[in-house]
Amino acid sequence: MTLPGLLRERAAADPGRVAMTVHGSGSLTFGEWERRSYGVACALRGRGIRRGDRVGLVFGNGDWLDYSVAFFGVLRAGAVAVPLSDRLAGADVDAMLAHCGATAVLRPGELPYAEGGGEDLEPAAPGDPAQILYTSGTTGRPKGVAATHANLAYGCGGRRRPFTHSKHLAHAFPVGTNAGQWMLVNAVDAHPEVVTLPRFTPGRFAALIEHYRAGTVFVVPAMAIEMLAAGVQARHDLSSVLLLGSAAAPLPARVAGDLSAAFPNATITNYYTSTEAAPAQTVMIYDPERPSSVGRPVSGGAVRIAAADGGALPPGTTGEVWMRSPTVTRAYYGDAAATGEVFRRGWVRMGDLGYLDGDGYLYLVDRESDVIKSGAYKVSTIHVEEAVHRHPGVVEAAAFGVPHPTLGKAVAVAVVGTVPHEELRIFLKDLLAPHELPVRLITLDALPRNHGGKVDKRSLREVAS
Repeated sequence: MTLPGLLRERAAADPGRVAMTVHGSGSLTFGEWERRSYGVACALRGRGIRRGDRVGLVFGNGDWLDYSVAFFGVLRAGAVAVPLSDRLAGADVDAMLAHCGATAVLRPGELPYAEGGGEDLEPAAPGDPAQILYTSGTTGRPKGVAATHANLAYGCGGRRRPFTHSKHLAHAFPVGTNAGQWMLVNAVDAHPEVVTLPRFTPGRFAALIEHYRAGTVFVVPAMAIEMLAAGVQARHDLSSVLLLGSAAAPLPARVAGDLSAAFPNATITNYYTSTEAAPAQTVMIYDPERPSSVGRPVSGGAVRIAAADGGALPPGTTGEVWMRSPTVTRAYYGDAAATGEVFRRGWVRMGDLGYLDGDGYLYLVDRESDVIKSGAYKVSTIHVEEAVHRHPGVVEAAAFGVPHPTLGKAVAVAVVGTVPHEELRIFLKDLLAPHELPVRLITLDALPRNHGGKVDKRSLREVAS
């Protein structure tokens, strides 16, 4: 199965049905999507683009319709799409395009079209490369993660389409992220019409949900936190939402509980994966008995906790999280050494530390690179953040390491909210061990984030220095 093949099938079955809407900008039916992407594919072939060539796609969140056409046009031509957000710095875009050897770049308002004779344009095979997606680079240099058609289309094309309980699926994920690409595949394969908006604000997104009576909603934790802080549930009817999914980062337990109250009819779920591991993932339906778990593997994938030598560790033992893909794995483009380090015979090293309980539920301890080695102790920033979030005056928090003259490193916490620092220190004394208590607290108007919504801890360290 390939994504262009899925689109052709959907367009043949439902040509006039709306696949995607960008609120205030327009909509795209399956028939239009197929016709326009085929025109882009013909034009690219006319320009000399051939099978396996890389084509950069630099688009913004208000350009989801043109971006979707461009993405499928590139794949229909047999080329490899390289999605990039227009919010990236120009130098970063240039570096990524140079790294993958892109032979062409498409931007909003520049989509080429040409008439074709209905030919298949040498359709790509499932094992052909289809996409190179660059990681966020929050822990180092961004890497290009290459995925095949078979990887991207895994699980698609079944008789029962995903999210059949909904007529509309609402999200605000950015272009150029793994979560955004997941929504793009949903627009082709899932039952509901996918709706989004050019720019996320808590009020606008809540109004979008209310306007379309969305039954399924996807957010990143930062968006959920902003919506709760803005009290959107008091001004908008959110009762239509039956499934609220959070992705891209762990969802703090207190935030998950507050979402349950704000979305009274919704099942709250947390999805855990990575750009490298997809489509492998764990899914956790919010359970007060397991508030910090990110769930168990689904759809044929698997999780294990590995020791330094790669051997499996028993339940309750902290080690490195490995996920097994249910289909062909991804790889780092042009980096065989890094691929060999991370991708191991169908398993993917996640770069996270965690443990499994006796029932197979996964708990994250920290990003391996974020663990704070303070004196003789290793401190989990996730654990510290969970504790800080329990204070009612805290809207959002991020823990990180800062230099310390005797311990090497110690804990610092950046807080968004109105809580006085001394009050928070007293509050945390009963929740954290002495070596986990922050030696420094800073209050910010907002946490620095990359274009995918993840907290940029390198920037926090610079602020704290």
